[in-house]
Amino acid sequence: MIEVQDLSRRFVQGHGRKARTVQAVDGVSLTAANGRITGLLGPNGAGKTTTLRIVAALLKPDAGRITVDGIDVAAQPQQALARMGVLSDARGLYTRLSARENILYFARLHGVPAEVAGIRLETLADTLDMRPLLDRRTEGFSQGERMKTALARALIHDPPNIILDEPTNGLDVLATRSLRESLKRLRDEQGKCIIFSTHIMQEVQRLCDQVVVVAQGRTVAQGTVDELSARTGLADFEETFVALAFGAGAGSASPAGYDAAAASVAGGPA
Repeated sequence: MIEVQDLSRRFVQGHGRKARTVQAVDGVSLTAANGRITGLLGPNGAGKTTTLRIVAALLKPDAGRITVDGIDVAAQPQQALARMGVLSDARGLYTRLSARENILYFARLHGVPAEVAGIRLETLADTLDMRPLLDRRTEGFSQGERMKTALARALIHDPPNIILDEPTNGLDVLATRSLRESLKRLRDEQGKCIIFSTHIMQEVQRLCDQVVVVAQGRTVAQGTVDELSARTGLADFEETFVALAFGAGAGSASPAGYDAAAASVAGGPA
């Protein structure tokens, strides 16, 4: 289980007179339970990626508290990281190595004994439907093949909690379907706690048990797809998302909100 309480983080952009402070995260709270997929939704600049980076101990928060299975991430980052598998993208594979070699190398970095790593790799190969990839060099892999390899690499130490930041970006329809089925198996067969950030509403409807909507760095809504749709009175979930993220109470019309979104588009915090 991952719990985030009143998370805040500022960034300073620019230098000298052009420097300005951007409030990327401003009080995000969420709970992601075991055996469930929690979707994190929000427009560009809402604070999704910054939140996930803080949860993964890649950034330090200015305020707030994060616990992973009861472990405080700020106080015990290594212990918390041992219980997380983090996938931000599918880059960083060693192209001269096979998928198997990439995955087992990361098992060694996590201190997983060779015999245990071999058994886990066999299980992951079935769960992620990637047996034909294992002994091929990753150079020339498709985006979907790279994503499967990167996901297996993130899971080789058998973490109970998984963080995925827009994992379907760049995937074709078949690769997206395959990844979606893999995540369902990880949830249903292994009881993993999964946080899944995405912009694709169909993915949310088909995959997520719980949805957290953030806007301008704040949590503005939490619940199931049906609960959030009932809250807005809208049948179409895309319309529900727009109403929650940009409607009255989300503060979407404030200059700060537009600044945050602009910072994201320009390559700043998201």
